[in-house]
Amino acid sequence: MMLLFNGRIAGISGIYGGLLRPVAGDIGWRVAFVLGLLVGGGLLVLVAPELVAGSAHRSLVATAIAGVIVGFGTRMGNGCTSGHGVCGLTRFSRRSLVATLTFMTTGFLTASLITLLAGGSL
Repeated sequence: MMLLFNGRIAGISGIYGGLLRPVAGDIGWRVAFVLGLLVGGGLLVLVAPELVAGSAHRSLVATAIAGVIVGFGTRMGNGCTSGHGVCGLTRFSRRSLVATLTFMTTGFLTASLITLLAGGSL
């Protein structure tokens, strides 16, 4: 809908990044989008917490470190999984295909390695 009605790709990192380097007249919709994600997620936790609960219990520090690493990867890949995987692939972007395959492969390998190092089984 973002692309159809606004001519913009709904890549979360790009939308959020635009808030870090704001441009006059381009802030309102970005704030509304990010708040919608946060409020929607919060409401889902209240209404159906079982849908949000994960099986991996990681510390806040581990989660923060993972978030920073994802942020660096997002910048390096010039977009995130939502921008490339959802929006880019639907536009038949070759660059997005390569980026998405890289994201997914790296994610699978990293999760498997962490699980094995933590003494779990795959």
